[in-house]
Amino acid sequence: MTLGSQDLQVLHLNRSHGKTFPTYDPRTGDVIAHVAEGDAEDINRAVSAARKAFDEGPWPKMTAYERSRILFRFADLIDQHTEELATLETWDNGKPYEQAAKIELPMISRLIRYYAGWADKIHGLTVPADSPHLVQTIHEPIGVAGQIIPWNFPLLMFGWKVGPALACGNTVVIKTAEQTPLSALYAAKLLHEAGLPPGVLNVVSGFGPTAGAALATHMQVDKLAFTGSTETGKIVLELAAKSNLKPVTLELGGKSPFIVCKDADVDKAVELAHFALFFNQGQCCCAGSRTYVHESVYDEFLEKAKARALKRSVGDPFVAGIEQGPQIDSEQFEKIMRYIRSGVESGATLETGGERIGDKGFYIQPTVFSNVKEDMLIAKDEIFGPVQSILKFKDINEVIRRANTTSYGLAAGVFTQDIDTANTLTRALKVGTVWINCYDVFDAAIPFGGYKMSGQGREKGIHCLSNYLQVKAVVTPLKDPAWI
Repeated sequence: MTLGSQDLQVLHLNRSHGKTFPTYDPRTGDVIAHVAEGDAEDINRAVSAARKAFDEGPWPKMTAYERSRILFRFADLIDQHTEELATLETWDNGKPYEQAAKIELPMISRLIRYYAGWADKIHGLTVPADSPHLVQTIHEPIGVAGQIIPWNFPLLMFGWKVGPALACGNTVVIKTAEQTPLSALYAAKLLHEAGLPPGVLNVVSGFGPTAGAALATHMQVDKLAFTGSTETGKIVLELAAKSNLKPVTLELGGKSPFIVCKDADVDKAVELAHFALFFNQGQCCCAGSRTYVHESVYDEFLEKAKARALKRSVGDPFVAGIEQGPQIDSEQFEKIMRYIRSGVESGATLETGGERIGDKGFYIQPTVFSNVKEDMLIAKDEIFGPVQSILKFKDINEVIRRANTTSYGLAAGVFTQDIDTANTLTRALKVGTVWINCYDVFDAAIPFGGYKMSGQGREKGIHCLSNYLQVKAVVTPLKDPAWI
C-alpha cells in the first residue's frame, strides 16, 4: 500500500520530488508501504513552516494553559488509538505487540501528560541585586527545534522529543528513522486532531545523509536533539557546530554493566539480567550487555541464564505470549551475526543460541556467551541484539574498575541485598542511571542520559525542559525604592 496524499498534507510532509522509499515488515522482509522520501528541500520547507509558526503563528502566543490542554487532549487520543499505534509499531519494528500496547503506549501518554502539566509551571525568578535595580529572569522558548529519532523505540522517542519541546512553546521539525516511519506519522496526525496549529509540528521521513544532515546544518533551526548511535551523534554534533552553533542534546549508545554480587538471590538475578539484555530484541541503548557475576555464584548463574535463554519464546510478535520478535532489518541481523561469530573466534564459550531462526524474516536465537574477556569485541562494542556476555569478577573494586573501562556511560544495573555495596557501586559507576535490583524503569519524571560518549544532556523529567528554553535577564532601574 501507499500512504495517501491527504495524510501527508495533514502532517505537512511535502514531497518536492515525488520520491518514495519502502518500509519493511521485519517478520518477512516484505514491503509494508511506500513512504514519501524527504530530502534537503523538504527539510527546508518544513523548517520554513516551523519558523513561520513560531514567529507569526498562535502557538507561542497562546497561554501556557491552552498549550497544556492541547497536549492533554493528545494524550487522551493516544489512549483511544492504542490498538492502531501498537499495531503500526509492531508491524514496522518487529517488537512484541503486547510490549507496544501494554508497556510503551501507556508510557507515552503518561509522558505527554507529564509535560502538559509542566507547560504552565515554567517561570523565571526575581533576583536580588546589589544596586537599585529590579532584576528578573524570563524563560523563553528556544524557537525551532530539530529532532532526529531512532528506529528501536519510534513512538517512545517521538514522545520524549516532542512532549517537552511543545510544552515549552517551541515549534518542531522531526525526522523519523527510515526503518520505522509509520507510527510517528499516525501520532502526528492525532496531535493535529488535538488542536495543534498548522506548522507547529512537521514530520519528515527520510534518510540520515540527506534529510538528517539538512536538518542538522539548517541555519534556521535553533536547537537540535538526536537519539541514535555514538558514531552518528559525532557527525550530528559536528554539523551543528559548523552551521549556526545550535545547541545539541545527544542520547547515544551504551555498553551497560549488570553487576550480580555474591549475596544475590541467583534466581531473581538471572531473570532480571535476562530482561536487562533481551528486552526489545536486545535493541536497547541501555541494555545490560555486560553481565558481571561474582565468582562465588558464577557457575550457578551461568547454568540458569542458559536455561532461561532456551526458554525464551521467539516468533511472530503479534502472537500473544511471544517475548522476542525479529531484529529490525537485514543490516542489523547481519551485524549481530558477525558479532556472534567474532565471539566464537575470539575464544568465548557459546553456551546457547547463535543461529538464525527460520528462513524468512530476521529472527535470531537468544544467545549466551561465557568466559568473555574485556578485550573481545562482544564485550566492548554495542551489539544491539539478543547476545548476553557473562563475565566473572572477584571483588567490588575489581568490578568497578572493569565496568568503568569503556567509552560509554549510559546505565548500569546492580543486584545486591547489601545497602553498603549498593551505595558504593552507585557512586563509583560512571553512568547516567543506576538501577538497583530493577532495570529499565522509565518513569516520565526520571531523567535519562549518559556520561562520556553515551551523550550529553538529559531526556525526560524536569531537566529536559532546559533543553528547549532560553534564559533572559531583564534589568530595570528602581527610582527611590522603599527597599532593595
